[in-house]
Amino acid sequence: MANETILYDYWRSSASYRVRIALNLVGEDYRSVAVDLLAKAHRSPEHLVRNPQGLVPVLDIDGERLTQSLAIIEYLAETRDLTAFLPAHPLDRQRVRALSYAVAMDIHPVCNLGVVSHVMASADDGEAARLAWMQKFIGDGLAALERMLDHPATGAFCHGDRPTMADLCLVPQVYNARRWDVDLSAFPRIVAIDLRCAGVDAFQRAHPDYAKP
Repeated sequence: MANETILYDYWRSSASYRVRIALNLVGEDYRSVAVDLLAKAHRSPEHLVRNPQGLVPVLDIDGERLTQSLAIIEYLAETRDLTAFLPAHPLDRQRVRALSYAVAMDIHPVCNLGVVSHVMASADDGEAARLAWMQKFIGDGLAALERMLDHPATGAFCHGDRPTMADLCLVPQVYNARRWDVDLSAFPRIVAIDLRCAGVDAFQRAHPDYAKP
């Protein structure tokens, strides 16, 4: 199909999860093609043609091929609904980006598959090392984010009373936190926002349990 929207993703990938939420929020129909990270399909010659970084997601849309989840989310806002994920005022946009980056650029990279695999390979007990690593870096990152959310602009969601790009980043990270048994009891704002997002259809349909092959 000409100009079919195709998302190359992995069901547990945080970055892919963000983009699935975004596509659902703007009402973009798409077809999902699984790239199995555990089987190293992201390192296959076929996928490296799509993305030389060997990462997911990759989005084919409007006859173009896009990478990097936050850049994809901003493209969807600019081409589908300008106010979908970023507020109109520059200072508000800055805050939403800061919250988003706190997850996507500070927590996520150090907990990515490639990094954690290296940590496991360097430890005597790889599984114990992975769990300790995840709990430390996700926990520390969410603690900082909880403090960032102690702000007058925080509403029902990370910024105001509708989901923004910050919520698209937060929810997958909370999913990961629960997966790795991170104690969330000290993060009431984060837990409350995640619960509100769970009631939104676009978030529900993007959840890994829904996206799992």
